Amino acid sequence: MTGSANRGFGFGFGIDPPAALGLGLLLIFFNIVIGAEPRRTSGLVRDVATPTPITTSTNNCTTLPRKLLLMSTANEVPNRIGKNKRCSIADIGVNQGPTAPLPNGIPTYTVHILNVGINECNISNIHISCRWFSTARLINPKVFRRLGYNNCLVNDGGALIPGQILSFQYANSFPYPMKVFSFTCQC
Repeated sequence: MTGSANRGFGFGFGIDPPAALGLGLLLIFFNIVIGAEPRRTSGLVRDVATPTPITTSTNNCTTLPRKLLLMSTANEVPNRIGKNKRCSIADIGVNQGPTAPLPNGIPTYTVHILNVGINECNISNIHISCRWFSTARLINPKVFRRLGYNNCLVNDGGALIPGQILSFQYANSFPYPMKVFSFTCQC
């Protein structure tokens, strides 16, 4: 009696219900894997979100989802300056992010400027492009000040030793894009 009751669930092949459910899920999985095509995004990372079937003459196999870094076509070496060409703009990190707003609701942003160079060079006279930078929160001008349009001076022109971080906060309705455009390398 139990054999005839289970026979109906397996489509007349004598398969018990859990096995039939497992077989159905397995068939759905293979349909998704075999019928999928890769998705690609622009930029340096190619996103292969779903497996792509690869067919060879001896066997069939499927790739696994992964992110691939694309290799550069040219040897991109940063422009180095200073004695023995040991410094580059890549040695100065400028990061900023939102922080808690002022009590009157004006958004604030924290900026970190750091010497990330792995050499023994101090970096001074750092100028950052900052458009018409202004703030509702007072910043010590020895830390960061606007000299003119798109020209802000960091640390009053003084040096940042390797690993040193200089931080400040400003308040404005929008963040200013900041990027190093000039500096002096002292090795």
